[in-house]
Amino acid sequence: MTTQAAADDRMALIERSLKAGDPLADAVIAEMDELGPSARRFFNEGLKNGLSSLDDAPQAIAALLREVQAVPDWVDAEKLAAGETAYLSVDVQWTQIALALGSLLPEYSAPRIAGVLAGTGRLVTITQRRLQETGKWLNSVALPGGMLLGGPGYLDTVQVRLMHARVRATQQKHGWDVETLGTPINQVDLVRTWLDFTYSPLNALKTLGITFTDGELASIYQYWHYVAYLLGVDPALYRSINDHEQAGEWYAAIEAVNGEPDENSIALTSATLEVLIAMLSQMTLKTPVPLTAQLVAAFARRILGDELCDRLGVGHSELGPLVDLFARNNQQTRRWQRSSPEAWQQALNETIEARRFLVSLTEGATVYEQNVAA
Repeated sequence: MTTQAAADDRMALIERSLKAGDPLADAVIAEMDELGPSARRFFNEGLKNGLSSLDDAPQAIAALLREVQAVPDWVDAEKLAAGETAYLSVDVQWTQIALALGSLLPEYSAPRIAGVLAGTGRLVTITQRRLQETGKWLNSVALPGGMLLGGPGYLDTVQVRLMHARVRATQQKHGWDVETLGTPINQVDLVRTWLDFTYSPLNALKTLGITFTDGELASIYQYWHYVAYLLGVDPALYRSINDHEQAGEWYAAIEAVNGEPDENSIALTSATLEVLIAMLSQMTLKTPVPLTAQLVAAFARRILGDELCDRLGVGHSELGPLVDLFARNNQQTRRWQRSSPEAWQQALNETIEARRFLVSLTEGATVYEQNVAA
C-alpha cells in the first residue's frame, strides 16, 4: 500500500516530468541537423557495430551510444527470457485487440498526446502504415533475442527514441505551447506509453480471459524496464514498478494530469478503429465488416467501459454476450496450455511464427528508420 507521502512524491515527480524531454537524444538530433549525413552515418554504424567501431564520433552521438550499449547491472538475462516467453504466450489476434483497444484508445484520450500524434498527420491520414510500423517495433522487441545488443528490437527501440526527439524538436520549432501542454513527448508521455505496452494491454487481456501468474507479470515488467531504459525514460518513473498493483497506481496518477479527450482524440480513435476492423475482418476473425465493427465496439466497451467509449466516440453494440463467450474460451484454452507443456510450446511457436510474418509485412523503411537515414 502506497503511503500518502509516497503518493505526493510521485505526483510531484510527474508534475516536474511534464516539462522534461530526453537530453541525450535531443542533443543527437541537434548534432545531426548541424553536421548532416555524416553524423547519421556515424550513428548508424555505431548503433549496429558498437561505439568502439567509430573513430572520432561526434560528441552527442558518442554519449548516447555509450549509454545504450552499457547494459545496466539490474538487467538479468534469465528474467528477460522469462518476460519474453510470457509476452509471447498470447495469440497475436488477442494481443492486437488488447493493444488497439486497451492501450491506444486510452492513450488518445490524453489531449497532449493526441495533439502530437495528430500533428504528425500520420495516424489520421495513413493510420494503417503507422500502426503497422508500431507493430513492427513491438514484434521486434518481443521476438526471441530481439533485445540483445545489436538485435532488431534493440536497434528499433533506439531509433524510436530518436524519432521521439525529432518530433519534440519539430513541435517546439513550430510554436508548441510548453507552458500549457508541457514539453512534447515529455517524460510523462514516455512512461504513459510504456504503461500502454505493459499495464494497459495486460488489463485488457485479463478482461478477455487471458491471465498471467504473478511471476510472469513480474518478468514482463522486468523485460520492459530494459525497453524503457533504451527509450530514454527517467528511471525514477519506472524502476519502482515491479507488479500490476504498482503499475496501476502510476497509471492512475498520470491519468490525473492528462485532461479530457478532445477532437484529436476522437479523430484518432475513429481512424484506429477503422484499421482494426479491416484487419480483423480480413486476416484473423474473418467476419464480415459490419459484424466485425459490432464486435470491436463490444470489445472496446467491455475493456474500457461505456463512459470513456462515449467520450471517444466509440459506437454501441449488442454483442456484449459474445465477448463473454470469447473470454470463457480463452480461459479454457489458457488452462489447457498450462496443463500441457506440448500445448504451451506449440502456442509459443505459433505466436513467434505469426509475429515474424507480421514483421515481414512492413515494406520499406519505417519513419524511425528514415529519421536516421544518411
